[in-house]
Amino acid sequence: MHKNANHISSRSGSAAGNSSRILIAAGGTGGHVYPAIAIADALDRECEDAQILFVGTKNHMEWEAVPRAGHDITSIWISGFHRRLTVKNLLFPVKLATSLVQSLRIISSFKPDVVISCGGYAAGPVGWVAARKGIPLVIQEQNSFPGVTNRLLGKHASLIFTAFRDAGGFFPQDKIILAGNPTRKSLTSVDTDQAYEAFGLTPDIPTLLILGGSGGARSINEAMAKHLPTLHDEMQLQIIWQCGERYYDRLREDIHPENYDHLLLTDFLHDMPEAYAVADLVISRAGALSCSELALTGKPSILVPSPNVAGDHQTKNAKSMVSEGAAELIADDQLEETLAGLVGRLITDRQQLKKMQKAALKLARPEASETIATGILELIQKKKHP
Repeated sequence: MHKNANHISSRSGSAAGNSSRILIAAGGTGGHVYPAIAIADALDRECEDAQILFVGTKNHMEWEAVPRAGHDITSIWISGFHRRLTVKNLLFPVKLATSLVQSLRIISSFKPDVVISCGGYAAGPVGWVAARKGIPLVIQEQNSFPGVTNRLLGKHASLIFTAFRDAGGFFPQDKIILAGNPTRKSLTSVDTDQAYEAFGLTPDIPTLLILGGSGGARSINEAMAKHLPTLHDEMQLQIIWQCGERYYDRLREDIHPENYDHLLLTDFLHDMPEAYAVADLVISRAGALSCSELALTGKPSILVPSPNVAGDHQTKNAKSMVSEGAAELIADDQLEETLAGLVGRLITDRQQLKKMQKAALKLARPEASETIATGILELIQKKKHP
């Protein structure tokens, strides 16, 4: 088990027999992991004696992100099934069987009152075993087009929390609660002056924030590399650019960031609240979590939906933001051609940015985490006191 020492010591005397024991399965990307952490944080606030354990994989971001947030995590051996024939697919049946045995051991040992699936590879085996053992299963679905894992688990769930109305068509209607996506409270509790100081930036110069998701986005990186001289030198913007670990070394070789005084190139941003606080405009993929965070922080954005996601759900997410006036949309294959022009038009129009900020804030659901936590705790109480 991967543990946070402070978290464990603070809970050392609270494992009472009537405490709520909650198992959360999520992993793979920030879109699954950070909503799960937000739910766990809300459960901690709502129930002081809650015992929370995450299940994920050791080779994805949850293995570091969850302990950093103050929660415990254990692992199972599982990965996704590739649509094309690969050597990795030959191992999939072995991994699946192993992960089911591991999930059974974890559940038998931890004895959860409820299991929460936030999607990702790890959620499938854990959720399936929970259903077979008669343990209440709760699903939190972030996207308008649900992922495979949550779609398969839906028929076994006691409660299903969705963020988009469109997702309701994939689940039993009597189990659905439209709650929005849970987001981190820390995103809106930032001292802006300290945030500028942390990044070494000034509020006197417009700041552009580039987010390609936790894994980075090749098309956004390529477009940024092409237009960097225009954005940095000609438009004189401050730029925070999260490019993803897999692209970082190559980009450093290609663009020589040391030649740009107001550029911060990083593989991953751990201080996201501060990054949002200083940003005047954000370029981002249109994953559900990204859209929810942009709404919560009221940040005007240029959304670039990934063309490589199930059901084209990122385009649907982006269009919902655009229709409310909170964002502009650029298709992935048009990015290199149109990026600099759109950034230049928006970031110099303070009035338009204010309109987009107000529109984004209207879309926010800051109470989503509490709504979900309350529903989960009520479900536990019904189980304990039928």
